[in-house]
Amino acid sequence: MAKFELNVDGKPHALDADAEMPLLYALRDDLGLKNPRFGCGLAQCGACTVLIDGEPQRSCSITLASVMDRKITTLAGIQKDGKPHKVQAAFIEEQVPQCGYCLNGWVMTSVALLERNPRPSDAQIRDALSGLKCRCGTHVAILRAVKRAAMA
Repeated sequence: MAKFELNVDGKPHALDADAEMPLLYALRDDLGLKNPRFGCGLAQCGACTVLIDGEPQRSCSITLASVMDRKITTLAGIQKDGKPHKVQAAFIEEQVPQCGYCLNGWVMTSVALLERNPRPSDAQIRDALSGLKCRCGTHVAILRAVKRAAMA
């Protein structure tokens, strides 16, 4: 066990944990956050995506030791003054959610994309979102939502 100081959603958090514990477990089990979600546990589906220093990362495969002194942003941390981020608002407007389990990964990856490239092409959006899984098949609505957010 070791002591860790994590910067999550702009707030410091201290915890005692194994250095090799996945960040996902610390976020959900130790800090009590509802998102990210556990999906596959193999960094393949994206349900566990968080932003680490602004880049989308699969928190199920990142150890606590590797995120010391880094800025971790979860779905809750992208809101401003209690209002949804423009990507979240676009997902709502386009009625993207079905079961909603995977949305964390799609939203967080879209936020990172639009921070890097505010006006991405369709091909750039598809490329940025490749590797994420949605079993409900809402991919077309997701693409519309990212385009809407880019125009906001």
